[in-house]
Amino acid sequence: MKIVSIIPARMGASRFPGKPMAEINGMPMIGHVYKRVKLNKTLNEVYVATCDQIIFEYINSIGGKAVMTSDCHERCSDRCAEAMLKIEEQEGVKIDIVVMVQGDEPLVHPAMIDESLAPMIENEDILVTNLMAEINDISEFKDPNEIKVVVDSDDSALYFSREPIPTMNKFSNVPMLKQVCIIPFRRSFLLQFNNMKPTKLEIIESIDMLRILENKMKVQMVNTNFVTKSVDTQSDLNKVSEMMKDDEIFNTYFS
Repeated sequence: MKIVSIIPARMGASRFPGKPMAEINGMPMIGHVYKRVKLNKTLNEVYVATCDQIIFEYINSIGGKAVMTSDCHERCSDRCAEAMLKIEEQEGVKIDIVVMVQGDEPLVHPAMIDESLAPMIENEDILVTNLMAEINDISEFKDPNEIKVVVDSDDSALYFSREPIPTMNKFSNVPMLKQVCIIPFRRSFLLQFNNMKPTKLEIIESIDMLRILENKMKVQMVNTNFVTKSVDTQSDLNKVSEMMKDDEIFNTYFS
């Protein structure tokens, strides 16, 4: 089975323009993500998919592999699908699973890749998985940049939202959960997903996984206990810089 990770990244993010190249403790954020994902031993290869020459050249400069894609993509999955097909054509291989890792997850741990893949490897009927983690801070729970998720008894996603879900009240004993953007797709399903039309709730929430739920299909969620922090603002970047000072694997790839 050929499993690769594709990290979509672009400079034109509306909330934080240029963030892939924003420095965290002496290295651009996209470099941290690439280096950390590359430490995983299950993946056959890791690529960065981008429409920006500056990111392409930087990844090549650190010995990584980058794929240039269209600058018209609105969703990360679109960019990953284009990159996957280009990789297959260039290298003469067929990929079985693509692990999409968002380029704004600089604290990703290589073991999280294996966590996300485990259900898919055990059960060929599972088409897509997402990691999820508990939220322990009310301000994070209220932050619209953090995507919240509620799940059923089998940890299949019921709904994703940028709003706090489930409701905050004194009777609630359901854990507060967030999506962690490490998302394996089976090859055929990634292409199928990108051929589906964007759906109403997906557009309202700006969460592409809702396209799957609205088409009556499942997203298998997988819990992780690793502490992560996505970067959507300069404040997030500052927090991650502090967190990385005590990070267990930072010094294994940065010196």
